[in-house]
Amino acid sequence: MNTALWVAQGLLSLAFAAAGTMKVFAYEKYRVMADKNGPSGITRRLASFIGIAELAGALGVVLPMAAGVALWLSAWAAIGLAAIMLLAIGYHLRRREPPTAPAILLALAVFVAFGRLAHRV
Repeated sequence: MNTALWVAQGLLSLAFAAAGTMKVFAYEKYRVMADKNGPSGITRRLASFIGIAELAGALGVVLPMAAGVALWLSAWAAIGLAAIMLLAIGYHLRRREPPTAPAILLALAVFVAFGRLAHRV
């Protein structure tokens, strides 16, 4: 189970690091992709905020466990990423886009959160 949790944490970290980096450091490229199906309504400030939250979650889901310090932070980072994905699913549904990618990331985040919290008991 620990190996599966580490794999899920690695996948979450990679996915959110990529998404967050694009929103923070390559906003114009992100905007072109987001506006493909019409105006996204996401301002540069909002994209930066979301990107910073995703980058923090990407680090938070792996680093505490890897360093062996404050292990509970990994579970809470996964909970935060799950919250971001719930909002992303709502955003994609409102735009009539398939919410497949956010749903998969939500499932991974919930798996990590429950798995890491269960090991604490």
